[in-house]
Amino acid sequence: MFVAMDPRALICDLCRQFYGMGWVSGTGGGISIRHEGRVYMAPSGVQKERIAPADIFELDEEGNVTNAPGGDFKLSACSPLFYNAFNIRGAGAVMHSHSIHAMLATLVFEDEFRVTHLEMMKGIEGTGYHDDMVVPIIENTAHECDLADSMADAMRRYPKSNAVLVRRHGVYVWGRDWVHAKTQAECYDYLFQAAVKMKQLGFDPQRAPRVGVAAE
Repeated sequence: MFVAMDPRALICDLCRQFYGMGWVSGTGGGISIRHEGRVYMAPSGVQKERIAPADIFELDEEGNVTNAPGGDFKLSACSPLFYNAFNIRGAGAVMHSHSIHAMLATLVFEDEFRVTHLEMMKGIEGTGYHDDMVVPIIENTAHECDLADSMADAMRRYPKSNAVLVRRHGVYVWGRDWVHAKTQAECYDYLFQAAVKMKQLGFDPQRAPRVGVAAE
């Protein structure tokens, strides 16, 4: 059973974990949580592993800032993309990762990331071992906010995916709450890494294995 935490403190705790995983290094990446009619968001351009609850932005459901931290903190450039997940998918939490595994996956797949017959696929909502798991890949832009329209389009075209990859950039992952989003993000990251390594070893992660055949 999870003990309820203030969303501000929870974001700080998760950012420290994600920093250790290489997801929010160099001030990149971020997280937003929707709770009781309010949206809480890590600031932009700061060391995510060092933020404090007082540094977190609070917004309303329409994206208006209702409580901003003092100093030079800036609202996350990911804000319109986080709201895509809230508004289009009814998400309770969204995570943006600059994981090296996510970035590399966008280099070895074209328009979509696709894998099958990998055990960790079962950690992705609505996906079984024998299914094809697909994540759309959109092209990067010079400014993060300019990704909002293409991300929204991808979310509508791929209603079964809880993630959108951004070419040479990273990934956005969401869930019904922070626990679900975190679980999805960890499973996706494992699958991104596995698929890249499988290709290096001569395996096709998009192809179902033949019984008794190690590699094709």
